[in-house]
Amino acid sequence: MNKMNIFVGGKWQPGRGKEIESRFPGDNHLVATLNSASLEDVEDAVIAADVAWRKPSWRNLPPHQRAAILYKASTLIDEKCEELARLQTLDNGKPWAEARGLVMSAASTARYFAAVCEVSGGELPPRRHPDLMTISTYQPIGVIAAITPWNSPIASDMQKIAPALAAGNAVILKPAEATPLMALKLAEIFEQAGLPSGLLSVLPGKGSVVGDALVRHPLVRKISFTGGTNTGRQLAHIAADKLITTSLELGGKSPTIVLADADLDLAAHGVCYGIFSSMGQACIAGSRVFVARDIYDAFMEKLTCLTEKLIIGDPRQEHVHIGPLISPAHRQSVQSYVDLAIQEGGAIRLGGKVPADPALQEGNYFCPTIIEGLSNHARACQEEIFGPVLVVIPFDNESELIQEANNSVYGLAAGIWTRDYSRAFQLADALEAGTVWINTYKVFSISTPFGGFKESGLGREKGLESLKAYMQQKSLFLAINPQPNRWCE
Repeated sequence: MNKMNIFVGGKWQPGRGKEIESRFPGDNHLVATLNSASLEDVEDAVIAADVAWRKPSWRNLPPHQRAAILYKASTLIDEKCEELARLQTLDNGKPWAEARGLVMSAASTARYFAAVCEVSGGELPPRRHPDLMTISTYQPIGVIAAITPWNSPIASDMQKIAPALAAGNAVILKPAEATPLMALKLAEIFEQAGLPSGLLSVLPGKGSVVGDALVRHPLVRKISFTGGTNTGRQLAHIAADKLITTSLELGGKSPTIVLADADLDLAAHGVCYGIFSSMGQACIAGSRVFVARDIYDAFMEKLTCLTEKLIIGDPRQEHVHIGPLISPAHRQSVQSYVDLAIQEGGAIRLGGKVPADPALQEGNYFCPTIIEGLSNHARACQEEIFGPVLVVIPFDNESELIQEANNSVYGLAAGIWTRDYSRAFQLADALEAGTVWINTYKVFSISTPFGGFKESGLGREKGLESLKAYMQQKSLFLAINPQPNRWCE
């Protein structure tokens, strides 16, 4: 098997770091090998990026021409949808149907920011003086360090690349070490779309080596990170020391609330999808469910029945719901949390183990798991497991419910299931979460801002304002009737 190259400053070349193996989580067979980026590669990429974004040919390029590159990239992604979806599945074990959705989302993101790029402009603040006019303009920041996780590579990558390029910046993408394939494929697509050399680099490797060197580089002017809260906290310190901007989309322990008047069939389907799609490997997974005690038994019966029907298997097959976890080590981490929940007094209603199917033994599979009997203070209810593990807690009092739902260091997302929308809006207003779904869950729109409260992050991705998050504002003062300043006479 030939080693893959990485993309440094517009050039395809072997990485100068340690070897990385890309393995299919479904059976851990070797998909590809490549050498990670080295510190020298980081330096070369940053220097090339700083030169590229400053060139008049890019810096002064009319917005509609930058948009044309993003439109072309979106078209190429659409044309390669099936190929990219299969590569995404090989990269991280995401079931094929979900992978296809992520590919389509990436194409949509590129189109959206192409459109936003074309129509976005400056501002003309109200005049406060008869002889003075002010204009507010937006300019690119410069070199952007974009660091993405392994759970949804192509979608996460594009949510950073597209607005950063639309704003006129250069981007250095550091994908997760476990999933380099999609990021490298995106580099190929942008190259085919006509992106000028140096404006995009892809540097696979360890975050502690490549990522750290990248964000500390003096020419990097913004950090955009999606991943774990501990790493996000470290990056925030680095950004503070450098006095540069940062956006952090971090972890979650999202509560879902099922009120007594909820449509139980709708709620059970939504809760099942909210935690078990993507094998629970999602920051917004609805991993804590609070159910009104009056309907608890009926709801649990429906939820259990639905979960038992989920098909666990090779994610390359169309009908599979539950694929593998990303790695053997991560599966062991999920298992240890289940074991801890039992020690804390929890009872396994379903799952809690590796599937017995002999055909799945080579992969990193874990059964969808439902745990009852825990207090919201248990570690399994407070810490992000990042796997197909759901904790269900009955409640009696809505005021106490809000306290318990908000009793978390996280505040990324939440869900509410009820027929009473007035009640739903009141609860949504009281929940400390950046996104609240009502009678649905885990659906997104690129036009709607996304981000977290508390330790779930800083800043927002998506939406019109996310383009400006990759720009800096400049104010111009124009004298309408210039007069000498007599102060110095």
